[in-house]
Amino acid sequence: MLQRKNVLSGLLFIAVAAAGLWVSRNYPIGTALRMGTGYVPRLLLWILLLLGVIVMVMGLRAGAGKTQADSETTSVWRPLIFVTASLVTFSLTIERLGLVISILLLIGIGSLATRELRLIEMVLATFLLIVLSVGIFIIGLGLTIPVWPEW
Repeated sequence: MLQRKNVLSGLLFIAVAAAGLWVSRNYPIGTALRMGTGYVPRLLLWILLLLGVIVMVMGLRAGAGKTQADSETTSVWRPLIFVTASLVTFSLTIERLGLVISILLLIGIGSLATRELRLIEMVLATFLLIVLSVGIFIIGLGLTIPVWPEW
């Protein structure tokens, strides 16, 4: 059976990425050492395009194991509430509590959006997000985001 939501989501990702790539077609890209204004947006759009293809293919390949009625048994509001709450919490706490604790709160609250919580995956995602955020924003770009709270 076709997982219609996944196929439509994949098509939406592909459409947004294609539109973004078309709009940014004249942006200067530059090189990895001297990035132009179009380097990062175009890179992210290519990643979004790839993600869209993967989601669409997974939706097309999804078989008889799970029906669409089974996937709709969870509340529609649960992910919306917890993901939104996690983003709002992150934005309100990053300056006071620092990057590490804000990411812990972001992942912790956001993980409540699903009933299929896997602790190992959550811990690995949290660790990876903290390491990448510190590496990219603090060390790489030199932003003055507090890493830890200053009490």
